[in-house]
Amino acid sequence: MPKILKITGLEKTYTSGNRELTVLQNISFEVEKGQTFSIVGPSGSGKTTLLGLCAGLDNPNAGTVELCGQDLSRLNEDQRAQLRNKEVGFIFQNFQLLPTLTALENVSVPLELQGDKDATKKSMALLEKVGLADRYDHYPSQLSGGEQQRVALARAFANAPSILFADEPTGNLDEETGEKVIQLLFDLNTEAGTTLVIISHDLDLANRTQQILRLKGGQILTNQRTAVL
Repeated sequence: MPKILKITGLEKTYTSGNRELTVLQNISFEVEKGQTFSIVGPSGSGKTTLLGLCAGLDNPNAGTVELCGQDLSRLNEDQRAQLRNKEVGFIFQNFQLLPTLTALENVSVPLELQGDKDATKKSMALLEKVGLADRYDHYPSQLSGGEQQRVALARAFANAPSILFADEPTGNLDEETGEKVIQLLFDLNTEAGTTLVIISHDLDLANRTQQILRLKGGQILTNQRTAVL
């Protein structure tokens, strides 16, 4: 299977005063196109830092990141942004919806940035898929946490990304609402054939993906396939 994400010898350190803090050390793994993949570990294990590096939001101190066939170290900031806009979707723990835009407008943003003339029509169809067609004109402040995350899901799939990064997607939701959001995430993912990379501390969620990478103290503890087909 072709690799959509290839990480080789990744290192990340931060300087704090006169001390150097190593957050990630000698990280190497590959994600196949269309695969569901999870990165798990306790708080402070480097999960979110690794996501930022994988998506080209930050630069490593050493090692390489190949995303969608592109070596990110060979791209400038504008080129990385173009790659993300075209190929990458994001879902965050805190939703990151624009408060001054309605649900429909939030979903439309990625499509309008690409000049899609059918942005509104496609966005309404996505809101319908996540069960929020009747809330299209509501602002984030008028929606529950679960509803906001469902809008974020619709937005993440709007530009039909090749790869989707979900950072603790149920972190701010109660168990029942979180389960509904996760089921939607996997359903939309199956339908779109997107590669899904989930960052989580929840092993039950991770076990629903095809491969689990466990981090501890900025290093890989294990990298194994699961029984999920």
